[in-house]
Amino acid sequence: MEKRDVAVHLQNVRLSLEGNAGEVNILRGINLELFKGESVGLVGPSGAGKSTLLMVVAGLEGVDEGGVIVAGEDLCRLDEDGLARFRRDHVGIVFQSFHLVSTMTALENVMLPLEFAGVADADARAREELGLVGLEHRLNHYPGELSGGEQQRVALARALVGEPDILLADEPTGNLDGASGGIVMDLLFGACDRKGSSLLLITHDEGLARRCGRVVRMADGRVV
Repeated sequence: MEKRDVAVHLQNVRLSLEGNAGEVNILRGINLELFKGESVGLVGPSGAGKSTLLMVVAGLEGVDEGGVIVAGEDLCRLDEDGLARFRRDHVGIVFQSFHLVSTMTALENVMLPLEFAGVADADARAREELGLVGLEHRLNHYPGELSGGEQQRVALARALVGEPDILLADEPTGNLDGASGGIVMDLLFGACDRKGSSLLLITHDEGLARRCGRVVRMADGRVV
C-alpha cells in the first residue's frame, strides 16, 4: 500500500475557553489526519467546534494539550512571529464573510499577501490568479462595487495566490446564493486539484461535503 504524505496531524488536541458561565471545553481530544492533496469536508452542528479546529490548524488558536503538526511544522513550538511566517508560507484561508480590505481594489487585495512576503512579481501573479477565477475584467473594482460571489472569488484568489500547501475554507458559500456558491466551489475544487493543495472545508451542506474525498463529522468537540 502506498504511503501518503500527511499535511495535517492532530493528536489528542484539547482546548478550553472561558465563557460567561465559566470554562467551556471546545475541543475534547481531537485526532485527525489530512493527507497531501486530499480534500476533507468537516460537518456537524453549530457549536461542535469546527471553526475552532480550523483556527488551530491555521495557527490562529493555541491548544491546551495535544500535538499539532501542519505542513511539517510543530505549531506548538512556534512563537507569534513563527506562526505568522508559517501561515504566509503554507496556508490559505477563505472565510464566509470575505474579509476583503474595502479601501483596496480587487488586484490590491490579492497582491497584499505577496507584498507582505516580499514577492517581486506580486502584480503579475495577482493578475494571473484573478484571471483564473474569471475576474480579469474586475481588477480595479473595490469590494463595494462587486457582487457577493465576485467578492468571494477575490478572497479565493487571495488565498490561493501564495500557492498554499493547505487551503482552509469556513462556510465559503454561506453568504452566497446557490448559483454564485456553485461557481465559487467549482473554482475552489479546481484550484486545489491544479495546485495540489490539501483542503479542509467546513460546511453545513451535506452535498457540498460529499464533493470532498472524505467527510469527517464533529459533535460536542469530538470527531464522531
